Amino acid sequence: MSSQKGNASRSRPQKHQNTFAFKNNKYGATVQVKKANSKVHDGLCQRCKEVLEWKVKYSKYKSLTQARKCVKCSQKTVKDAYHVMCKPCALQLEICAKCGNKEEIVIPINSQKDGEEEVEDTQQNKKAGRKTKQIEDSDSDDFGGMGSDDDDDDDDDDKDDSDREPKTIQNKGLLHDVSI
Repeated sequence: MSSQKGNASRSRPQKHQNTFAFKNNKYGATVQVKKANSKVHDGLCQRCKEVLEWKVKYSKYKSLTQARKCVKCSQKTVKDAYHVMCKPCALQLEICAKCGNKEEIVIPINSQKDGEEEVEDTQQNKKAGRKTKQIEDSDSDDFGGMGSDDDDDDDDDDKDDSDREPKTIQNKGLLHDVSI
């Protein structure tokens, strides 16, 4: 036996031990594994957070395919797997969204929303920068076939290029001000 009745300590070490740790993305991560690994478990107590992290680590985590019904407001608003109540109800009552106990919440729900908004803002700025670069490229392509061998025309093109650069800088400044 591993332990005698009434004796909680073992008398010998473990017989078979792993030589390396389990990796849930060993043979290439699937979409589900990538989503599970990137998921931040917010609005949970310490124990529930550790349970969900264990499930993710050992490929036992199954995400929800449809929204579940919240036990507090009775609406289908629970979008996270293994949770029993929606985030607004858990935030309002200040309880764990998985077990429902009134314990200390490790990662508050609000801090995750602020991080998501910052990520979205940076993504929008990147997209706006790409659009201005595409506009610049299309403008330079329009004038590509109109040039001739005369030196006077080349000087005019240089002036047009210098005129275009401040415009793009001004446009970038305007786009940046809009996002703030």
